[in-house]
Amino acid sequence: MEQLKHLFPDISDEQIAQFAQAEVLYNEWNSKINVISRKDIDQFQTRHLLHSLSIALFTSFKPGSKVLDVGTGGGFPGVPLAILYPNCTFHLVDSIGKKIKVVNEVASALGLNNITADHIRAEQVKGTYDYVVSRAVTRLTPFFHWIHDKIDYSRFTNSGFYGLKGGDLAEEVREFQNAYKKSNVTLYSISDKLSDAFFETKKIVFVN
Repeated sequence: MEQLKHLFPDISDEQIAQFAQAEVLYNEWNSKINVISRKDIDQFQTRHLLHSLSIALFTSFKPGSKVLDVGTGGGFPGVPLAILYPNCTFHLVDSIGKKIKVVNEVASALGLNNITADHIRAEQVKGTYDYVVSRAVTRLTPFFHWIHDKIDYSRFTNSGFYGLKGGDLAEEVREFQNAYKKSNVTLYSISDKLSDAFFETKKIVFVN
C-alpha cells in the first residue's frame, strides 16, 4: 500500500483501507467462485490493483463523469478505479452472472455507492458515458464496434476508450485504423510508470 501512496499522494486513509480490504475480499470470494487465477490472486496488488489503476497514471477522470467497464470480470479495472474516483459513477457489465455477483458483493462490502453492476452484454447497455474502460476483452476492432456509440466526447477533452492490453499490438492497431479512420489511437507503455516486470509488455490503448 506504500506504493499506492507514492503513486497517488492525494488518496485518503479511507481509500487505502478500501484497497487493503479489497484484497481480503477477493481472496475470500475467489475460494468460492473462481474469478481470478491462483497465480494472479497471489500477486493481487500488482496484477489487479496496480494494473487497473495504471489508467489513472496517464489520465484523470473528471468529477461527475460516468464510466462504463465492459467485460469487467470480477471487477477490473472498475472496482479499483471506483475507489480512486469516488466522485465518478461506474457501471460494470459482464456476460457471466457469477462474476457480477462477486462485483456486487465486493462493492457492497467496500461501501462503494458509486458502482452499479449488471449481468448483460456490451451491446445491451443503454445510454452514453464519458469514459469506457476494459481489460483484455478481445481485439480492438470488434470491441470498439460494441462500444463506440456509448462514448460521449462532448464534455471532456480526455473522453474516450481506455483499454488495458498486452503484447505486440501493431497489427491490431493497423486493423483498427483501417476500420475506423476517423478515430485516433494512442498507446501508452505502462512500464514508463511502473517498474515491475509484469508491466514490461503491458499497454493502455486510448481511442478518441
